[in-house]
Amino acid sequence: MRPVAIFRHVGHEGPGRLGDFLDSRGIARELIAVDRGDAIPDSPAAYAGLVFMGGPMSVNDDLAWIPRSLELIRRAVAADIPVLGHCLGGQLIAKALGGAISGNPVKEIGWGEARVVACPEAAAWFGDLRAFPAFHWHGETFSIPEGAVRILETPYCPNQAFVLGKHLALQCHVEMTAEMIEEWCQAGADEIAAASSPAVQGREAILAGIASHLAAMAAVADRLYGHWVAGLSR
Repeated sequence: MRPVAIFRHVGHEGPGRLGDFLDSRGIARELIAVDRGDAIPDSPAAYAGLVFMGGPMSVNDDLAWIPRSLELIRRAVAADIPVLGHCLGGQLIAKALGGAISGNPVKEIGWGEARVVACPEAAAWFGDLRAFPAFHWHGETFSIPEGAVRILETPYCPNQAFVLGKHLALQCHVEMTAEMIEEWCQAGADEIAAASSPAVQGREAILAGIASHLAAMAAVADRLYGHWVAGLSR
């Protein structure tokens, strides 16, 4: 099978648990480090699937790689090659499919309960699960593109995930590991301190719940990733 392409937009926002998941199942992966200047491919044909990770930039920023990424996503969807996005990656998918990216009413940082929307599409990805602790770090949100279905929500951000067939766009970060969370808390200390939002937790609160929250979220991540890889292009 062809490899899964993973697009990284900043050094500390790598594939995390997704990388471990793919490795454990013998699924080859290729890192495309946009943060180091790696080029965005013109075609998705060399890959079984495309994964877009997070980043501190906005999809609305004037960055040369963003239009190329949007076009690549559109070509992958047209070719029935599965696409998966985390946070910024989810926003890239939304914009590529005609959605809009705008500021969320409040910034979300830290742990927050994500609720599964009651619909058949959500059940296909989450099974009987109704809610789980998700990790958040974002100030923007996406609208739901035409034809896609919203499957996840939080009190502070109603559009936490949508699906369109094989394609999954997440606003939250289910890929997190303990090491990533600690690194993000260090790198984003000033952002946390400057935030005035009821949905922003401090470093101590984030780390206090890390063991139990990570275990619960990891089980959800594995379920989502398992459903996604079942659709990979062979």
